[in-house]
Amino acid sequence: MKRINALTIAGTDPSGGAGIQADLKAFSALGAYGTSVITALVAQNTCGVQSVYRIAPEFVGAQLDSVLDDVRIDAAKIGMLAETAVVEVVAEKLNRARLPFVVLDTVMIAKSGDALLAPEAVAAIRERLLPQVSLITPNLPEAAALLGCAVAQDEKSMLQQGAALLDLGCEAVLMKGGHLQHSESPDWLITRAGRQRFTAPRVNTRHTHGTGCSLSAALAALRPRHSDWAATVEEAKAWLQGALLQADSLEVGKGIGPVHHFHRWW
Repeated sequence: MKRINALTIAGTDPSGGAGIQADLKAFSALGAYGTSVITALVAQNTCGVQSVYRIAPEFVGAQLDSVLDDVRIDAAKIGMLAETAVVEVVAEKLNRARLPFVVLDTVMIAKSGDALLAPEAVAAIRERLLPQVSLITPNLPEAAALLGCAVAQDEKSMLQQGAALLDLGCEAVLMKGGHLQHSESPDWLITRAGRQRFTAPRVNTRHTHGTGCSLSAALAALRPRHSDWAATVEEAKAWLQGALLQADSLEVGKGIGPVHHFHRWW
């Protein structure tokens, strides 16, 4: 099996369910070696975000230089970027690095409803990062924020907004339909070659902390082993479905707990 080195660029979660910690777990669970660059120190747990300590953009750039100058990176995942200056630094470094695959999880709001991205940074993500990345994975509110429009209420609108995001320059869009009031969770993969629907039964659990982080990390970890994004999405969603189905078996926190990244082993 090909050895995969994956990079996560994101904020932290001391409770271990989201952010850098979740990404590294997803990488390991799916057979990729994880490296990381921290963009913000977040005091959060399963009940919410208590505080955010912003890291100097120059130090974020220094971390990226340290990793990229030494380690072959086969795929990267970008999560929380916090503010415009950090977006700019990450965009500049990735433009130079030209990594094979980059997944952008457009993190804006935590599961608790707390903001994780400054409003003025949305434009920088749209203009500087989107044209560089291989895949973006917005949920419906995030897609609406990027486009400056109303949140999609049905799959037809999801497809329209996904196509509009694709026009901004990324190679592919995975529109996540978890916010729709369906018995299933439909996602749409939209590329210039076409579109494909993926679905799974909605899991009856409140423990969904870090779901978006974990899915995007899984996509990055798996993409180098597949010929296209469709096969990658299929495997990543199957793994995440298992992680959600086993989430209640964990005993982590008093609020919205994490998914079970290592459900295949324990």
